[in-house]
Amino acid sequence: DLIVRLMEEANEEAEHKGWCDTELSTNEQTRKEKTEAVETLHAEIDQLEASISKLTEDISVLSQAVADLDAAMAKATELRQKEKATNEQTIKDSQEAQTAVA
Repeated sequence: DLIVRLMEEANEEAEHKGWCDTELSTNEQTRKEKTEAVETLHAEIDQLEASISKLTEDISVLSQAVADLDAAMAKATELRQKEKATNEQTIKDSQEAQTAVA
């Protein structure tokens, strides 16, 4: 009777050990997969942060270029307006001269 009980306990322990070994293996595999996923995400974060930094720098450079273009356009517009006024005065003077000669 004692031998049978000991055999049953040994079988139960063997089954429990098999279950524990399976769970440990599964947990180790899951932990490995999750660690790889975390490492991949960290690499992606680093890449995106570098991209953000580069784009921020590009925005700064382009904003300065837009400001320079706006200033050049304002200067060119002012110059054209002065030339237009000079041209209109020249046309007016020419018309008056033609009227005076005629």
